[in-house]
Amino acid sequence: MKAEERWLRDQRRHARPWLALSALAAWSSVLLLGIQAWLLADTVDAVVFQGASAESQWPLLAWLLALIPLRAALNWGAGQAASRAAVEVKQRLRSEFLQRVRQLGPAWLAGRNQGALVTTLADGIEALDGYYSRYLPASFQVAAAPLTLLLFIAPRDWLSGLILLLTAPLVPFFMILIGKGAERRNQRQWRQLTRMGARFLDLVRGLATLKLLGASQDEAKTVAASAEAYRRHTLSVLRVAFLSSFTLEFFATVSIAVVAVIIGFRLYWGEMAFLDGFFVLLLAPEFFAPLRNLGSAYHDRMEALGAGEQLLEVFQAEAPHASGEGAFQPGKGPGIGVRLQQVSFHWPDGTPALREVSLEIEPGERAAVVGPSGAGKSTLFNLLLGFLQPTSGRVLVEGQPLSELDPASWHKHLAWVPQSPHLFHASVLDNIRLGDPDASREAVMEAARRARCLDFIRALPRGLDTLVGEGGRGLSGGQRQRIALARAFLRDAPLVLLDEPTAHLDLESEALIQQAVDELAQGRTLITIAHRLQTVRSAGRILVLEQGRLVEQGNHETLQRAGGLYARLLEGVA
Repeated sequence: MKAEERWLRDQRRHARPWLALSALAAWSSVLLLGIQAWLLADTVDAVVFQGASAESQWPLLAWLLALIPLRAALNWGAGQAASRAAVEVKQRLRSEFLQRVRQLGPAWLAGRNQGALVTTLADGIEALDGYYSRYLPASFQVAAAPLTLLLFIAPRDWLSGLILLLTAPLVPFFMILIGKGAERRNQRQWRQLTRMGARFLDLVRGLATLKLLGASQDEAKTVAASAEAYRRHTLSVLRVAFLSSFTLEFFATVSIAVVAVIIGFRLYWGEMAFLDGFFVLLLAPEFFAPLRNLGSAYHDRMEALGAGEQLLEVFQAEAPHASGEGAFQPGKGPGIGVRLQQVSFHWPDGTPALREVSLEIEPGERAAVVGPSGAGKSTLFNLLLGFLQPTSGRVLVEGQPLSELDPASWHKHLAWVPQSPHLFHASVLDNIRLGDPDASREAVMEAARRARCLDFIRALPRGLDTLVGEGGRGLSGGQRQRIALARAFLRDAPLVLLDEPTAHLDLESEALIQQAVDELAQGRTLITIAHRLQTVRSAGRILVLEQGRLVEQGNHETLQRAGGLYARLLEGVA
């Protein structure tokens, strides 16, 4: 049994009572089916061959008719219980999936594609529905129903029971034989779906940029081509699934026909009573019905295995081991000193992001990191944040290896302002308090003043208590950025990391934010990723990255005179 199926079966523990109830109801329906078939066969035999009057058979007919709604209720209850089991498993898995991602932490998450995780969480878990609501109940029926019906058939006609017993294994044999190919196709299809989801999420996030660059139509064509390829692969899986169903139906029909032909000849030769023959013929199709149902539900198993492969990667993933347990001890001076010693970082596929970078930033220094797209600027920040760990080399803060520090202890001493800060659906007060949840209202007001956002906050309908939408709806980009800076002021951390706080802003907002950043830099170590080079002229030191290497460093005037990469970036030709 594959690891994915062992894991899927293990998840039954979340809904074992519902699955047991479904199995009991389905098995009870099979028992009533045997009784119902016997009552019908006995009634027909008594009236047609025994000369009994129709009136004398009314009690049997009453019982026969009463069993019909009872069996219908049992079958409905079995289906409802199985569906409830699937819901229980999916709800528990969603909760455990999110909890597992939190346990793995941002260092693990930083190396994963967010779109693939979202696809796995949404579509992957939803794809397990058929496995628990149809495939597992059908598996139980295959094990229980034919054996139960044999207990009815064998005492009346051992030869028919033997034929059914010998032909029954042919159905699952061919189902497994054909299903192997469909299983591989289905797993490949799920991997393709996660890649599509990941790419689509990235495109949606960057849609505004694509529009500005005039590349949206090209990307739309790429998405359409991917969707068409996925459609073709889906149809190939369905073709194999339909072939499997056809094969099962064919062998089940042939087996029933064999039993019917043999019973017909034995009845013709007088070697068998009509009651027994009719009774066996009524139950023979029902004997193969669970096998046919399993064939129909086998596609649900294949789909669940494909999704389970993606889920298992998350549940079996190991959190990065580099994070230590030591508490960070800041120095006595202003800011925090940072040193990188021959630091390299490679992504899981082997792509290098940083190559043997060595640098030192003194406590209280103001530094800027610049370079072309893909130079490794964001990777450098993720290493300083502790979200990633170097492939080789060391990151030291105040002389302490970052890999040996407790992440929570380290994060207390730094503030991070991303390029697109997120505001939650809450009041402005609560959004600023993310920098320090225990801060007083007066402290929040002071942080807002220093971040140059107090004036527009006072102009809001309820001031600090005004609700803002998810993602900062209702506020401009400059206002959201200044609220993020207010968080940094409120946190009062000795190390501040800024990812181009003035990107995509109007001149007035840029000027206000630049004033706030200049004040924020006082008495702290401040490191900025700069995409607009005019914003880094005041930096004490500029670090120039290219293809993961530190190629230049110095102040603005020195680098401009050197005529290297920085000078070419200023001229817009690099």
